[in-house]
Amino acid sequence: MASKSDIYKSKILKELSFGNVLSGTDISTRIEKSIPLTTRILTEMVEEGMVEEKGYAPSTGGRRPLLYALSPQKMYVVSVAMDQLITRIGLVDLQKYEILQVEKFNLDLEIHKDSLSILIGEINRYVNQSGIGREKIVGIGIGMPGFVDVTRGINYSYLDNGGESINKRVERETGLPTYIDNDSSLIALAEFRLGAARGKNNAMVININWGVGLGMIVNGELFRGYNGFAGEFSHIPIFNNNKLCSCGKSGCLETEASMRVVLEKLREGLKSGQVSSIKSVPEDFEEACNVIIQAAKNGDQYSIELLSQAAYDIGRGIAILIHIMNPEVIILSGRGARAGKLWLAPVQQALNRYCIPRLAAYTSLELSKFNDHAELIGAAALVVEHLDKHQDEFIESTQHPFAI
Repeated sequence: MASKSDIYKSKILKELSFGNVLSGTDISTRIEKSIPLTTRILTEMVEEGMVEEKGYAPSTGGRRPLLYALSPQKMYVVSVAMDQLITRIGLVDLQKYEILQVEKFNLDLEIHKDSLSILIGEINRYVNQSGIGREKIVGIGIGMPGFVDVTRGINYSYLDNGGESINKRVERETGLPTYIDNDSSLIALAEFRLGAARGKNNAMVININWGVGLGMIVNGELFRGYNGFAGEFSHIPIFNNNKLCSCGKSGCLETEASMRVVLEKLREGLKSGQVSSIKSVPEDFEEACNVIIQAAKNGDQYSIELLSQAAYDIGRGIAILIHIMNPEVIILSGRGARAGKLWLAPVQQALNRYCIPRLAAYTSLELSKFNDHAELIGAAALVVEHLDKHQDEFIESTQHPFAI
């Protein structure tokens, strides 16, 4: 059983993971324990090498507080970022959320019915070859597309596990605590904890990728809805285009504005003789995204037109979100957002046309600094969110960093 000291230490590690550098007073307030107790625990953690002193804060007239941070190369998360076609695995050093040793492999979730077995095999291979001892890895965070029930650990769209918990199976076969969530929810979590939504109570994060996902921060918390399915932005029916969506309906936002559809339009346009600096489109989804984004940044007019139209259509959808949720900030993230400022003008144009001005005036539009790394960062943040939970299950081993 975990001792109270273990639990306090895990709470401190969680706060330092998100806070980077904090004073003892700040930590005491965040974990809701007295300053003497917090200081004693911090001293133990410094002696054990998990935490390091970072000098004193600037003077504000009284005694200068001592600052603390996580020690480097002590705590890692194995982060997994999945979409329908490509899976990436990386190690995240929680001291500064530095992403290390990213590997990717093709895994078509529609074709491979044994996707979960393949994924677990790749995770074990990656960890074994990483050079990082498992005692330094505090958990595995996995972001994935589809309808994800985080409470039961089930993805109703992909990674079939016969109705059993994906988390528990990965834990059993890797020996590491595992947490899963929808990819767009994790992108929102990354922004909320470490990015443009930090300190915001109400924010919407748009994941421009294979589809058009949405993660929501509502009243200072990640909002998943009743059973975890909130945020299916891709499937808002906006168009009368009779185009069948992957969800089985027609006219969804995804049928015109996803990067998958943008690339389909690019291929069709090139075949029909559209003038472009792009001569061929790679079959690999990620490489194809890079090609059109780089061409647009280099001034290719056809690429700019395709991305601008997608941005305008996404802006129409965002207008609906603003009318319903009245968010403080909308953040554009995901692979597609690597096009940067090319998104802002057409999205804003759509907001000007479709939004009530009084509502739109109070919502800012920003670009993520994480983009295609957002899901990896969010997956690490998901594990950190659970550092102070379920301690009895994971702190029994003397080899685990919390058993100190």
